[in-house]
Amino acid sequence: MGATKTDHFTDKQNAIATLAKALGHPARVAIVDYLLKVDACICGDIVNELPLAQPTVSQHLKELKNAGIIKGEIEGNTICYCLDKNSIDKLQSYFANISIKLETKKKDCC
Repeated sequence: MGATKTDHFTDKQNAIATLAKALGHPARVAIVDYLLKVDACICGDIVNELPLAQPTVSQHLKELKNAGIIKGEIEGNTICYCLDKNSIDKLQSYFANISIKLETKKKDCC
């Protein structure tokens, strides 16, 4: 079987791309914003905050969880979600590095 396109990139590049892809939908950004406002919440709380159906919110939560941006713990019949600080730190470090490199460039290119 042939190599996938992701095989041609570093683990770090693939990890950042996974995180960025998970944040590539405004509903997921809204979920992250909501989780920043509260320490933890159940899925029902998130559904009440977004103009989306419960199955749609669940799918967005699944994408964020699969990427590692959020964590979820089962508490009885509900799942409580919170941000995964480690993943957020990776994104912050990546964008901080870009910013530092842009500041040290000698001239604008465009």
